[in-house]
Amino acid sequence: MLKGSNGLIGIVNFVTFLISIPILGGGIWLSSRANSTECLRFLQWPLIIIGVTILVISLMGFAGACYKLTWLMWLYLFAMFFVVAALLGFIVFAFAVTDRGHGEVVVSRKFLEYQLSDYSGWLKERVSDPQYWSKISSCLRDAKVCKGMARYVRDPTTGMFVQESSDMFSQRDLSPIESGCCKPPTSCGYVYRNETYWDQSSTTNLGDPDCQRWSNDQQQLCYQCDSCKAGVLASIRHSWRKVSVINIIMLIILVIFYVVGCAAFRNNRRIDNSEPYSESRMTKTRPSRFQF
Repeated sequence: MLKGSNGLIGIVNFVTFLISIPILGGGIWLSSRANSTECLRFLQWPLIIIGVTILVISLMGFAGACYKLTWLMWLYLFAMFFVVAALLGFIVFAFAVTDRGHGEVVVSRKFLEYQLSDYSGWLKERVSDPQYWSKISSCLRDAKVCKGMARYVRDPTTGMFVQESSDMFSQRDLSPIESGCCKPPTSCGYVYRNETYWDQSSTTNLGDPDCQRWSNDQQQLCYQCDSCKAGVLASIRHSWRKVSVINIIMLIILVIFYVVGCAAFRNNRRIDNSEPYSESRMTKTRPSRFQF
């Protein structure tokens, strides 16, 4: 394995270099669009940092292994150790901040509803921060997450397409963001007109702050509601749990790459010392007294 480790790590890092190019390109493209879209401005830097980091480390490993540059392999192994440690820390952090929170079942509704009080810790404080939430709500508006909720069904009498009824809507499987941001909470008692338009009635509960925050203005809706923040937290929790599983796989792969890198580094040092592959270091430094 030691003899072929240089070639193996060179190939591995060349593939990693190719993977980093579209990641970095996507971050640069988002940066060029940042002036017009707050959502894209919020997302650009993680992509650029990830792309640049993978690019630099892969180049270091490729050059160090292929050209037998021991000092560059030192830097490569140090950077790889840092990336592995950081990735491990992120996995632990992701599971720690997403250990609480779940949707609540509502009678006669297929979709779940979300309460901000069900969440706690750093992630809740981060999302609830007014400055941070303004970016998230701007992102949701720019993405038009609620516009795609509209559904039409064929009227059996006229044959024309009409908006779905309240009973049909109540049996839909809404995403956490659609449930929390695009409609008022069911407890408010608003009367359904369509997916994003609800009327007050004599039974409307305005004691809940979220019921007061609801607006039929399609640019407002419930984007300032606590239920919307809870929906975003539920979506983040679901996404981070998925990402953490992928990161665990990446961590295992990076550890394998790190072991191969250590093997290549030892191989380079042996070559620098003009030490034959099968020769024992002790034999070289302390020859037998019986040799003439």
